[in-house]
Amino acid sequence: MILTPVLLKGLISFFPGTSNLFSRKSGGTDSARYCYSIWLRHLCLAFKNGLIKGPPPVIAEIGPGDSLGIGIAGLISGSEAYHAFDVVRFANEARNLSIFEEMIDLFQRREDIPGEKEFPKIGPKLNSYRFPAEILPHDHLRKALAPPRLLAIREAIKKMGSMEDQSKWISYIVPWDISSVIDESSIDMVYSQAVMEHVEDIQSCYQAMYQWLKPGGFISHQIDFKCHNTATKWNGHWAYSRWLWKFIKGKRRFFLNRAPYSVHINSIKNAEFEIVSDICTEDKQGIDRARLAPEFRYFSDHDLTTRNAFIQAKKQQIHRKNDDGI
Repeated sequence: MILTPVLLKGLISFFPGTSNLFSRKSGGTDSARYCYSIWLRHLCLAFKNGLIKGPPPVIAEIGPGDSLGIGIAGLISGSEAYHAFDVVRFANEARNLSIFEEMIDLFQRREDIPGEKEFPKIGPKLNSYRFPAEILPHDHLRKALAPPRLLAIREAIKKMGSMEDQSKWISYIVPWDISSVIDESSIDMVYSQAVMEHVEDIQSCYQAMYQWLKPGGFISHQIDFKCHNTATKWNGHWAYSRWLWKFIKGKRRFFLNRAPYSVHINSIKNAEFEIVSDICTEDKQGIDRARLAPEFRYFSDHDLTTRNAFIQAKKQQIHRKNDDGI
């Protein structure tokens, strides 16, 4: 196990002005085809699980990264408002506009979803990568792609970062750390792509999502439990002791939280969501139980071997009792 390069990055970040030198890149959201693929994958599985009939009206994303491309795909497809929450302002106007223009062409051509040949490492996986005409039929797309509507979205992207930053189409909130940044019961869908493994306060984050969502709204998260190049084995980050991990992390604001599958699934349940989809990918080629650091000895075999998970869960409808208690 080679620790020197990993430790060096963490140690360098302790010096003033260096903590952002090794900031995480999204690994894809600066590509229109990647963003198009991710949005339609989440949409297809939400449709399959009975959570939607078409694009949710109001969507929110945790950790959009290099661009707001996935949310922009949602707006082009028919969503009416998009909220983006991040800890560092990665996205910029020029990148977002470029992705927007490319994505219009993909939707106009009803391009099939870029699949495993083009993006072999990303999830969630689908049984079919054909364009989802059952979710985005011709009449719906004609209205969604109407020139006045696209012009309004384009203008909203141009206003990002200005005094008119928060438009009716897009709000980009950086940084965010409290649930009150969004009104309660105002969002239909909250999603993320390989981000929840970086969130420090997992329970509070899921509770915030529950608070934001309308009754019947849902979350859709692809979570990556791999070491992110901090070890030679995919799950080797769980072998590091607490004190060693502090040095590896350094002062970087955006880093792995090392929480396994069970912590996320229990936090989602504790936030009172109903889980409707829980798709895990297992990998038994990592470290074995004997090499786990003491604080991770509680891991189940499932935790130890779960490489990633796709989870969708919905907020229950609220049934208020009348004066007779019914």
